[in-house]
Amino acid sequence: MRLCVCLVLLSFILCASADVPFLTRSAHFVRDAVGGARDMLRAYQDMREANYKGADKYFHARGNYDAAQRGPGGAWAAKVISDAREMWQSSVSGRGAEDTRADQEANLWGRSGKDPNHFRPKGLPSKY
Repeated sequence: MRLCVCLVLLSFILCASADVPFLTRSAHFVRDAVGGARDMLRAYQDMREANYKGADKYFHARGNYDAAQRGPGGAWAAKVISDAREMWQSSVSGRGAEDTRADQEANLWGRSGKDPNHFRPKGLPSKY
C-alpha cells in the first residue's frame, strides 16, 4: 500500500514538472481508457442480463464500439480487455479456436467504428 501511495505521489511530482500539453494528452488518454473499461463492463452486464441466444457477438462489437468512440484510450482499453478475455476463454473455458476467432472478429468490427448492429440477432429487446 505504501509503495502504491509513493508511486502516485511521484507521478504527481513528475507530472507537475512535465510539459502541460503532454500532461493534458496523458490525462485524456487515461480518462478515455477508464471510460472505455466502463463501456466494456456495461456491455458485459447487458449481455448477462439479456441472456439471449446468439447475441454474444453483438455485445462484443457494441462494447468495443462504445469504448473506441471515446478515443485512443478507450480503443486501447477495449483491445486489452478483449484480448485478455479471449485468451482466458480459449485456454480455460474450452470453447475453441473458432469461437475465439469469431469473437475477435466482432471485437475488431466494433473497435474500427463499424455498426455493432451488424451482429444484432433478431428479437433482441430494443433496450440493448
